[in-house]
Amino acid sequence: MVENSNPIDAIDFYWRPGCGFCMMLERNLDKFDIPLSKHNIWDDPSHAEVVRSLANGNETVPTVVIDDLAMVNPSADEVIAVLSAKAPHLVPERLGTKRSESNRTDRPPTVR
Repeated sequence: MVENSNPIDAIDFYWRPGCGFCMMLERNLDKFDIPLSKHNIWDDPSHAEVVRSLANGNETVPTVVIDDLAMVNPSADEVIAVLSAKAPHLVPERLGTKRSESNRTDRPPTVR
């Protein structure tokens, strides 16, 4: 097994100003001290291009990238579940098996 020499120290969080879903996800992840590397898609065209490449040509945010997995409009629970597998050191111990308060079920995220 090859060990990753660049461990994940934050999730890549693509967002835009005024996005309610972005604010909700960021707020829920902040509750658990999940580190974010934030990328405003309106400030940098390269960030918008990343999102379009992951969201079928759309600029759908929030888009979260963890290692080699991207999620379009995920819930905090879904982000934490992926973090548990890809970067367990970023998941606070206090979460244990407890689910976050953001159990949003209105629409599933797109995972690529």
